Amino acid sequence: MQRSHIRAVNRPELVPEHFACFDLLATLVAVVHADANVLFSNAALEDALGTSRRMLLGSNFAEFFTEPASLQSALEGASENAFAALRYDAWLKRTAHEPMPVHVIVTRTEQSEDIIIEMVPLEQQARQDREERLAEQAQTNKELIRNLAHEIKNPLGGIRGAAQLLEMEMESPELTEYTQVIIHEADRLQSLVDRLLAPHRRPHLVGDVNIHEVCERVRSLILAEFPRGLRVVRDYDTSIPEFRGDREQLIQTVLNIAHNACQALSERIAAGDANLTFRTRVARQVTFGKQRYRLALELHVIDNGPGVPDSIRDRIFYPLVSGREGGSGLGLTLAQTFVQQHHGLIEVDSVPGRTDFKILIPLP
Repeated sequence: MQRSHIRAVNRPELVPEHFACFDLLATLVAVVHADANVLFSNAALEDALGTSRRMLLGSNFAEFFTEPASLQSALEGASENAFAALRYDAWLKRTAHEPMPVHVIVTRTEQSEDIIIEMVPLEQQARQDREERLAEQAQTNKELIRNLAHEIKNPLGGIRGAAQLLEMEMESPELTEYTQVIIHEADRLQSLVDRLLAPHRRPHLVGDVNIHEVCERVRSLILAEFPRGLRVVRDYDTSIPEFRGDREQLIQTVLNIAHNACQALSERIAAGDANLTFRTRVARQVTFGKQRYRLALELHVIDNGPGVPDSIRDRIFYPLVSGREGGSGLGLTLAQTFVQQHHGLIEVDSVPGRTDFKILIPLP
């Protein structure tokens, strides 16, 4: 990192070189003097405020809060050694965005009179807690599915074999109809079990992936199944680089989400005003899975359907949970598994008239 990135305006000697390590943190950090003038700001704070570091240096940091007096009071206490660290909640103003709720930690450095202000976005903390719950849930689901599938698989083979032997002994063709029902249902359950076990059996085939080729493949499959009444919008950022991943898994992931969306759009497709949007963007300096990434793929699959029912919104990625009659409830579970195998995250934001599934995958 260049030294100019961590120097204060007109006062370079007050900013030690080790402040540069704050750029590695996901939390927002500013180093200020007792009068609230900014000596250093890390990259996370720069991104959150929508303001360049050069503009921040030398400015009065208290003015970036909806209640500047609270920070001024905290800085006065820190400069007088009234406390080791002070914590309080506040609202941080942002350019072109609503204020961000943050938990503020004010600490005086030991080597100088400089004061470190650390801000943890409350929404980020809530998101991290949610991600941890989702990860634990996904692991529990994985073990449950694997164990349950194996328990079902063994007796299924016996049931099917017994039905075949029984059919061979029957002389009445009418009675074979019942054995055929048994064989057919055993095969259907076997297919379901195979789908449950598929993500754990199939090797992870890694290669170079172009996310727009993935989206185009899914788009062609969706339009082949729904040729009328559905408009598929492509909103691509063509600057997104290729990354290492399993192309087939990602196609299946996006297809599962898009197909679920089209099922929910059935009424709008019949009316001829259904919209499905594939949107790709590059997210910068994002944190998910307790890790900070400089760049990440952000893929949105958006529909204008009725939204995810409230009754299943918190369980939408659980196995065998479906919002429509006859659904297997496996599509989103498999999508979540495949995304996690790419060290990514999948989440959903849904209201009536707009459902947005967002996939985040780290980029090189």
